[in-house]
Amino acid sequence: MSVNDPLTELRKAIDALDSQLLTLFNQRANLAKEVATVKMQEGESVDFYRPDREASVLRRVKEQNPGPLKDEHVARIYRELMSSCLALEKPLTIAYLGPSGTFTQEAALKHFGHAVKTIEAISIADIFRAVENGEAHYGVVPVENSTEGVVNHTLDTFMDSSLQICGEVALRIHHHLLTKSNSLDEINVIYSHQQSLGQCRQWLMSHLPNVETVAVSSNAEAARLAGEEGAAAIAGEVASEIYDLKILAANIEDEANNTTRFLVIGQQKVPPSGVDKTSMMISTKNIAGALQSVLAPFAYAGISLNKIESRPSRLVAWDYVFFVDIDGHQDDEKVAAVLQELLPNVNLLKVLGSYPKAVI
Repeated sequence: MSVNDPLTELRKAIDALDSQLLTLFNQRANLAKEVATVKMQEGESVDFYRPDREASVLRRVKEQNPGPLKDEHVARIYRELMSSCLALEKPLTIAYLGPSGTFTQEAALKHFGHAVKTIEAISIADIFRAVENGEAHYGVVPVENSTEGVVNHTLDTFMDSSLQICGEVALRIHHHLLTKSNSLDEINVIYSHQQSLGQCRQWLMSHLPNVETVAVSSNAEAARLAGEEGAAAIAGEVASEIYDLKILAANIEDEANNTTRFLVIGQQKVPPSGVDKTSMMISTKNIAGALQSVLAPFAYAGISLNKIESRPSRLVAWDYVFFVDIDGHQDDEKVAAVLQELLPNVNLLKVLGSYPKAVI
């Protein structure tokens, strides 16, 4: 018996399973097409993408996963499968902060899968406009980083927008030093987004303390500029591939768990998925204890507050708007009761959206 026989048999078994998987994948795709037909017959022409449904599916497959595949890997496989099936129903166009190669684009593909069309926007405001005018079905915008805090421009843009938050993406951020140069000694300028420069501050001080740093509009733009002689960029691996740059130093972020949270914005109100979050904007009355009167009802109802940020209202000097994230969906009985209780005690209460918590 040949020593290769066991290996040959294993490969035959894998080939047989691959054939079965291919058949099952296409059976699922055919069911997705039938779903589209039923939706059209019932007059539904907009909400083919259901964030609540996708989140439920991803949570279920993670819970049922027996291994040895990791839960996060199983979820990614299913995300791509659902992305391809959805493309048969209605291909989605997603706006992101360009140019190509940004972490925002990476977050968009992580959330929607690769069977979507992504379009570049030059600013966060332009992402909002692309979704508002129908150029894109959804947009992905950065909202906070675990090291550098909130992205104020995103919060401010919500003040004048009617768009809803439809989902969130948590993306683990790895920063690399990208360049055409062969050594650190050859670098005399480093380009990157201001947030990324802040996230790599200690590494830069330790390894390139005398090198000029220049903040630009995005890490992808930094990678484009890094093609200059003596230049480098702080950006992700995707940018190194797109702009043909070598990774001279990898994972230079100061915090090992450096993570950026992104929001998915769209026109639709998302139904409950079972594990949800609600974001809102609140303007309090200018009286003593106003903020306490807003926060207390959530505590009494046993509703967890995940985050609270203040921003100038831009209407009156020293007047502030509070952005609040809570656990639960606005249609949940407890949450709805608290929101109703708040209305007489605030100048403004605007629910920005209820949406599934990030699954992976």
